[in-house]
Parts: sequence; structure tokens; C-alpha cells
Amino acid sequence: MSILHIDSITKSYGEKYILRDIYLSCETGKTIGILGRNGCGKSTLLQIIFGTAKGNSQYIKYNHQILQKQSDRKNIIVYLPQNTFLPKNINIKKLIILFCSHQNTEKLFQNPLMQPFLDETPRNLSDGEVRIIEILLLLYSDAEFILLDEPFQNLSPKIVSEIKIMIRQQTQNKGFIISDHQYQDVIDIADDLYFLSEGCLRPVKDLSDLKQFNYLPKNI
Repeated sequence: MSILHIDSITKSYGEKYILRDIYLSCETGKTIGILGRNGCGKSTLLQIIFGTAKGNSQYIKYNHQILQKQSDRKNIIVYLPQNTFLPKNINIKKLIILFCSHQNTEKLFQNPLMQPFLDETPRNLSDGEVRIIEILLLLYSDAEFILLDEPFQNLSPKIVSEIKIMIRQQTQNKGFIISDHQYQDVIDIADDLYFLSEGCLRPVKDLSDLKQFNYLPKNI
């Protein structure tokens, strides 16, 4: 089992703090869900964990290794941003070979969700189709920890259900931190759930907590 330890993350823009001394721990075999309203800092938190953004303060450790630069995260953490990260004109088969080990490349070539796109380029695909490819590339990467920011946007309920099954399968060897506005899909697969508000990360036990935080209507 590997552990990703996240501590003392603070982030401000001018005098406005969006993250205040955030603590989080994720281990392989577990999925953590983070819910919150637009603009509360969820994406910023994931970017700091991944290393593409800097906090005012931060402490991120993988097992006994302190992660200071983004290069320290190689084969440890991968991140799905809200915007696409795939080059538009490269064949999907070539992208799989670039992203994945030989063993996982063969698995993806046989994956029913991936097969329709193998001979395409991202330029010719819809946003939802590109999203499927990006998620699969990260799920089958060598990284032990996968950060997913709005993974279910632009996806049909059927595809979301299939992706959730694959995430559960991959938790045998990986840890996940997932944020999405489709809160029920996050709840379905999360072992631990948190709500980010006013810069603070609050544990969530059930839907009543989300109602208490005014994230959900009282009558749900």
C-alpha cells in the first residue's frame, strides 16, 4: 500500500483565501470524493497536489518521499483537468503507446470503450469522446494516484456507469481523488467524502451533512 499525504495547503489570491490549511490523506485501494460549489477551490487544490500550481504553503509526501517539483510526481500522480490535454492531431493509437506501458497498451487496445477511437485523432471527436479517451489513458497509466476533475462532464449515464466500474476495478492498485458536480456519481464510488467551503475541507458522512452545508436542498 502507498500513501499520498497532503498537509498545510494554503492558497490565496490577494487577500482572499480559497484554501486554508488543507489536510488530506489518500492511499492505494481508496477513492476520495471532494464536493463543493463553483469557484470554491477544488480545481486549485488538485492542481497543487499535481504540481502545476503553487500554494502559499504546502506539504505533499508520497510514502517517505517529499514531492517538491512536478517532475517528482512522474509515475506517481496523474491529473485530469477540466479542459482537454490531448494534442489534437495525433492518432489515438500513438497516444496510447506514449502514455502507457506495453502491457497496459495492449489492454487499452482491447478495451470496448476505447476501440471505436483507435484510428481517430482528437480533432475529429466530440468533447465527450475525448473525455472518455483521457480518462482511460490515466486509468491505465503507471501512476498510483489519479486526480480526476469533473470526469463525468459531457458523458452519457451509460458511459458514466461503465467508467465508475473501471475506477472501482483500478482501486485494487491505485488511489483516486475525484471532484465532480454530479454528486451522486461521486458518492457512489467514494470511500471518503469531503465538502470544500470557505477554504476548509469538511468530512461528509451522508446526504444530511450536504444539506447542512446548504449544498443540497433540505427536501431531497
